[in-house]
Amino acid sequence: MSLNCNEIDLILSELDLAGAFVQEVVQPNFNSLALYTYKPGMPKTVFISLEAGACRICETRRKITKNEKPLRFNEMLKSKIKGARILSCSQLGKERIIKLELEKAGAIYVMPQAQEHAAKRAKSVQTEDGDELFSLYIRLWSNAGNIFLCDKDGVILDSFYRRPAKGEKTGETITLPEEKLLSETEIATLNEKFPIRDFAEIDIRLTPEYDRNGTQDMSLSGVPRQSMSFNQKVDLFYSENAAQTSLESLLEQAEKWYESHKSKQVAALERLKEKRETFKNAGQYKHQGDLILAYGYALNGNSNFLECEDFDTGKKVSIKIDPKKSAQENAAAYYETYKKQTSGLENLDYDIDSAEKSLAELEAQYAKIIAEKNPIKLEQILRKTQKPRQQEKKAHPGLDFVIDGWQIIVGRDASENDDLLRHTVKGADMWLHVRDYHGGYVFIKNRPGKTVPLEILLAAGNLAVYYSKARKNGSADLYYTQVKHLRRAKNAPKGTVLPTNEKNLFIKLDEKKIREILGNHE
Repeated sequence: MSLNCNEIDLILSELDLAGAFVQEVVQPNFNSLALYTYKPGMPKTVFISLEAGACRICETRRKITKNEKPLRFNEMLKSKIKGARILSCSQLGKERIIKLELEKAGAIYVMPQAQEHAAKRAKSVQTEDGDELFSLYIRLWSNAGNIFLCDKDGVILDSFYRRPAKGEKTGETITLPEEKLLSETEIATLNEKFPIRDFAEIDIRLTPEYDRNGTQDMSLSGVPRQSMSFNQKVDLFYSENAAQTSLESLLEQAEKWYESHKSKQVAALERLKEKRETFKNAGQYKHQGDLILAYGYALNGNSNFLECEDFDTGKKVSIKIDPKKSAQENAAAYYETYKKQTSGLENLDYDIDSAEKSLAELEAQYAKIIAEKNPIKLEQILRKTQKPRQQEKKAHPGLDFVIDGWQIIVGRDASENDDLLRHTVKGADMWLHVRDYHGGYVFIKNRPGKTVPLEILLAAGNLAVYYSKARKNGSADLYYTQVKHLRRAKNAPKGTVLPTNEKNLFIKLDEKKIREILGNHE
């Protein structure tokens, strides 16, 4: 339930914001805002929430953490009203719309230690053209909350939520309800209809509050609810009960996120372990190849099986073969399977180790989440963990690796190769590509005054082979040169280049090195 009109009036009377200065503006998420205000000896953090069904404004002692990336409305407000003085703060009638009138005279109101000097100077400059007057409207309607910054003529400079269909966008004139002069009877009716809650349901076994510096504040611990200010009651009630910012609700979200990710990771780990068990019998393929060579004289070119005696156990065994192939060719097929499974077993051991580490990291991350007691910070953490990977903006296409401080970029197809060449790499960067095979381009970003170490060159070379058609062969010749020595081929497929001043490099694919590079990348 959002604040009603009478509760808003009581909140504002306790806040007493007229004459305060706006020190900072913080937008922690996509439905709330905080104004750090200052009067001599009276710093206050005013928290505003536009959450549906829980719209409110109140003072908070909790730490308001900044969003990871700057948000549009927050940055605009900082540029316009940071350092401004609040001339007045009131509710428009009983409409649950709060109006803050602000005055900004240059940069003289920013630093709190200069407030007295600033106030004196403001009087002497308040008529100059450099002064700016703003109106900040905070509409606390349950399903239509919004915040508007307007100029002195009521033209919207920007709004928290942009809703063009409703005229709530930059350049439009704000539409406000018509102000009515209420009679005593109407006021009494409103007071009866919208009583001020006493919040008897507040759990006074308080979780720690936090001041703006993040320091725990236990000043309310054990304080009777009746002794709290209305702002304190509101802040505590909604932090415990509001849908998006209550600890209980957020911890439930965290548990769902944890269980979902854990079940997937545990299932993947079990599959890897099951696969490893089947690979442990890889030695039987080598033994069967040995038997085929030993009894090759018994092949008649007709049967699909070789019947022979196992010289290890003395028992009769039947080995599936291709009757059209010689004994050497059939044995080679078994030896190849043995080689692949042996190599696969090493890869599986690495994958299992990585999966177990990932599961341990998930456990540690969840422990950190449930230990967080600040609901706003917890909401930010959860939003970050739940963001789909495909929504994360990449600086450039392809894959990025950092090894010992060297950045290696891999383009995996013609489109990525071409894009990297046009927009990302520079002339002094190193380019690598396999000879005689289709494959991605690999670039080593230049570090001024540094020569590419052999280990970095070999790592890039392994990536070039791994992301090419030569991967099956396990080795390939590469050529490498600086990007400035590449010339775009005319009338050739996208991304095709002709190198000059190139040098040759032979790479035998190092599976262990590749696993290490890819593992660090994840």
